[in-house]
Amino acid sequence: MCGVFGIYGHPEAANLTYLGLHALQHRGQESAGIVTSDGTQLSAFRGMGHVIDVFPPDQIARLRGDVAIGHVRYSTAGGSMLKNAQPIAVDYARGSMALAHNGNLTNAEALREKLEARGSIFQSTSDTEVIVHLCAISTQRASEDRLADALSQVQGAYSLVCLTPSSLIAVRDPLGIRPLCLGKLRDTGALVIASEPISFDLIDADYVRDIEPGEMVIIERSGLRSMRPFQEQPHRTCIFEYVYFARPDSNLDGVSVYEARKNLGRALAEEHPVEADVVVPVPDSGVPATIGYAEASGIPFELGLVRSHYVGRTFIEPQQSIRHFGVRLKLNPVSATLRGKRVIVVDDSIVRGTTSRKIVKMLRDAGAREVHLRISSPPTQWPCYYGIDTPTRGELIASTHSVDEINQYITSDSLAYLSLERMQDAVIRAHTDATGRSTYRSLPVVGQLLQTGAFCHACWTGDYPIPFVPHPRQRQMRLLDV
Repeated sequence: MCGVFGIYGHPEAANLTYLGLHALQHRGQESAGIVTSDGTQLSAFRGMGHVIDVFPPDQIARLRGDVAIGHVRYSTAGGSMLKNAQPIAVDYARGSMALAHNGNLTNAEALREKLEARGSIFQSTSDTEVIVHLCAISTQRASEDRLADALSQVQGAYSLVCLTPSSLIAVRDPLGIRPLCLGKLRDTGALVIASEPISFDLIDADYVRDIEPGEMVIIERSGLRSMRPFQEQPHRTCIFEYVYFARPDSNLDGVSVYEARKNLGRALAEEHPVEADVVVPVPDSGVPATIGYAEASGIPFELGLVRSHYVGRTFIEPQQSIRHFGVRLKLNPVSATLRGKRVIVVDDSIVRGTTSRKIVKMLRDAGAREVHLRISSPPTQWPCYYGIDTPTRGELIASTHSVDEINQYITSDSLAYLSLERMQDAVIRAHTDATGRSTYRSLPVVGQLLQTGAFCHACWTGDYPIPFVPHPRQRQMRLLDV
């Protein structure tokens, strides 16, 4: 998760970054930050909470300069506290720099231990700060070379933006696990970087292209240049971006997220049909898949659950107590739609199973005669180490229970998951060209794509493209902002 944004060469850089982060709010809701550059120095402000709460108009006005980067945070490595808010901004011997990172580094603790042994002093528990320290001790002269030197030592997922007084740098890891894209403002031609292209729509910018896996883009007064400082590797884009994380109106690596989710629902209806009267989504991420399920099955689509949009996404709340309580705050059943009906409810995933169990109970209490749960992805059996705050493996219900056992626990009449093969095929079928036309028929067959490692699907299969060995040392901050 997390969302990053950057803009170069616009007099209202801070304002546009604010808007870009607002469009990326779904990627992180714990903290937000913006750092700007006026060509000689950096100005930074970070705060806890949503973008609209962190940045009142008077605060935006203090962030001067025509270059800026921003970040919305969803914590995985490091706790939810102000010290871990990004972008991280520092002054060091070579000047100033700021960094905003989406992803997770799997060897951060080992690197941190070595850096501390040689005298580095860390101010946060975020893995991103490791990159900053590696840049500071690099012997390379140019900013982009120091960043490339630092990133060559880390392992894991990173899509990041880096700001210096004179340049904006964007880089995506060689596997391309997390998304990153390039755009251009229509009125001024200013260049923008964002985790998802939906940021561009809000600020009247055009999508130009995705930043390629392993690519580093440097934007300076002289223009844009690209370099590839890392060894090429097979692409392993996180397929869960298409299932859940990305906004449905996004297009990532040429794949329409909305069409991918509709395809997931169609495949689910074909693979696991059931007789029913209505099919309802678990809002909001389950809506496109439910539309696809309804189209393929011929069963009417209905809104059987209504979501309160004044409550955050419960999946990414950091505390278990809030996550469980949030189900009741977030969803309310529509009795008139459900009473006496055989109901198919479509969701994107089951993690612990507690939320699904409560949803099934709500539907039954509202009068549903039967409840059949359909999941538009395979059983989640393994934790993610590349930027998702999933529980330990022992807390994932599918790691220790069969589908029948999960069905009994959540008390549904039937439960079925989409297979891995059909899920990947559904996403590939949503691939489009620059005109929006499907290019599926021109793509290699699915089996060839799987052999070349088109997607990361470790949370379902345990096939981790980057090794992860848990570090024995546990980080805890002893200094708190009050």
